Amino acid sequence: MSFSSDMKKELALIIPEKKCDMLAEIAGFVRMNGSIGLIGGGRMSVSVSSEDPAIARLMKKLITQYFDTDTSLEIISGSGLRKAKHYRLTFRDVILGEQMLRETGLLVVQEGSNVLTDGVPSDIVRKKCCKRAYLRGLFLAAGSVNNPEKGYHLEITGGDRVTANDIRKLMNSFGLNAKVAERREQSVVYLKESEKIIDFMNIVGANKQLFKVENVRIIKEMRNAANRMVNCESANVDKTVNAAQRQLQDIQLVEKRIGLDKLPPKLRAAAEARLENPELPLKELADVLQPPVSKSGLNHRLARIGELAERLREEPGAE
Repeated sequence: MSFSSDMKKELALIIPEKKCDMLAEIAGFVRMNGSIGLIGGGRMSVSVSSEDPAIARLMKKLITQYFDTDTSLEIISGSGLRKAKHYRLTFRDVILGEQMLRETGLLVVQEGSNVLTDGVPSDIVRKKCCKRAYLRGLFLAAGSVNNPEKGYHLEITGGDRVTANDIRKLMNSFGLNAKVAERREQSVVYLKESEKIIDFMNIVGANKQLFKVENVRIIKEMRNAANRMVNCESANVDKTVNAAQRQLQDIQLVEKRIGLDKLPPKLRAAAEARLENPELPLKELADVLQPPVSKSGLNHRLARIGELAERLREEPGAE
C-alpha cells in the first residue's frame, strides 16, 4: 500500500461535525471527482466515484447526512486500461442531485439557464474550518503524496487552470507556498518542501502520516548533519596533512641549502620536531617541544622557516 493510500485511509475516518464542513468536503470531492449526465428533459444525474471503498463509504455517509437522502452504491469492475474496480455513488433523486450541484457551487443559474462553473466557490470556503474540509475533499479525490523516504512531493490534480489557481490560493491562505504546473494538459497544484507538506497534513487532519513524515525528516537531517561532520573532519585532516607536507618541504630545502644549524635555536627546534614527527597535527607537535609552546607560537616559527625557504627558492640559480 502506498503512502498516499495510507493518508487517504486516515482522512476517510474523519467525519466532520459541522454542517458547513460536511458541505465543504463534499464540494471539494465532487469538484475533482464528480460526473454529470443528461437524462432527458433538461434533467441531470450526478455521481461520484473512488477506487478506495473507505472513501466511497465516507462520501455516501456525508451525502446522506447532509442532504438527508440516500445514494446507490455500485461496484464497477475494471476494464481496458482501468483494471482496478471502483465504487460509484449515484443520486437516486434527480432533483436532489441538481440541488447538490447548486449547493456545492458547481452549478449556477445565468440568464435562466444552468451553467457549470470552474474554480473554488468562495461562499463555501469563507471560514477556516470549511477551507480545511474543502482541502481534505480535494485530496481524497485527486491528491497524492510521495513516500518521504524517496522525496518530498504532494500534489492535487486541479484539472483546468482556473480551478488549479483557486486551489493554490486556498492552500496559500494557510501559508503553504503552493505552486501550479501544467502536466499532460492538466494543471497540477503541488508542494515540494517537507515543512509545507507536514503543514498541509496538519491542516487536513492526517496526523498519523504527519508524524511519519516528521520522523523521516528528522532522521534525514541527522544523517545529513553526520555526513557534514565527517566531511568537515576529512577536510580538516586533508588540510593538516597538506600543511605538514609543505612544512617538511620547506625544512628540507633549508637543511639542504644552508643547514638547520644555521637557524636560531627556536626555529631549529621547531624544524627538528617536524622532521621527527611528520604526521602530527600542529597542537600535538607544539607539546613535543621542550619547553612546550602554544599552537600559535609553533605556527609562527614554522611560518618563518617557510618565508626563508621561499627566499631561497627565489635566489638566482635555485633549483
